[in-house]
Amino acid sequence: MAGTFHSLSIAASGMDVYQTWLDAVSDNVANINTIRGMDENAYQERFVISESSEAGGRPAGARVAGVEFGNPLGIEVYYPDHPLADDDGMVRAPDVDLGHQLTNMLAAQRAYQANVAAFERARDAYIRALEIGN
Repeated sequence: MAGTFHSLSIAASGMDVYQTWLDAVSDNVANINTIRGMDENAYQERFVISESSEAGGRPAGARVAGVEFGNPLGIEVYYPDHPLADDDGMVRAPDVDLGHQLTNMLAAQRAYQANVAAFERARDAYIRALEIGN
């Protein structure tokens, strides 16, 4: 039984990591058109850093090790009609690529789904084992 519980916790840790990655991607996409003045930092893309974890010398799944941020200078854009534009008509836009974000979203979504499937299979095996005892 311990192996089944271990399988459940490993799959759950993977779901946590990929949920955090999906949250970061959604923040990046939501702020892709955020404009700031030249005296401010641009929206900084979020990058989730994950790593494997251990418990008692055994693999225990994955965990979020931290978040890194993209370029605070962003991209300088000529947008003279924008209220935040400086005297030269320049504003800061985030250095976020929508294509990369959608690719990351698909990868994180598929990995999340794989962890859900592994969790469900381990749960079903545990339920079947309990039924054998009855």
